[in-house]
Amino acid sequence: MDIKIIKNDEEMYEMSNRINKFLADHANELDNLAQELQDELDLMSLVLREYENKRYHFAPPDPIDFIKFMMEQKGLKVKDIADCFGSANRAYEVLNGKRNLSLSMIKKLRHVLGCSTDALIGA
Repeated sequence: MDIKIIKNDEEMYEMSNRINKFLADHANELDNLAQELQDELDLMSLVLREYENKRYHFAPPDPIDFIKFMMEQKGLKVKDIADCFGSANRAYEVLNGKRNLSLSMIKKLRHVLGCSTDALIGA
């Protein structure tokens, strides 16, 4: 296992290709990798993620925009997620920026939208 810190975009592409090849080579055993192979995959992923985070830092999306995007992706209407907000009225208030998301809403939305809480709190 020869894994080095990525210093430029060319090395980033090489690591990305290496990870893709690893995943293809071990596709049938990904759920039950030997510890040594799991460690190799984890290390390659960490090195790649670290470089991408330094090189391509993007601000997190606005939580309301994220909710709207996820609703569109999942084909959901406000009535489908109204329970997360307490009522359809409150859902519209939140989605129109007239009311803030509460912790209770975030917890419910996380399950319904199948996303992390980070995306919903604007971390």
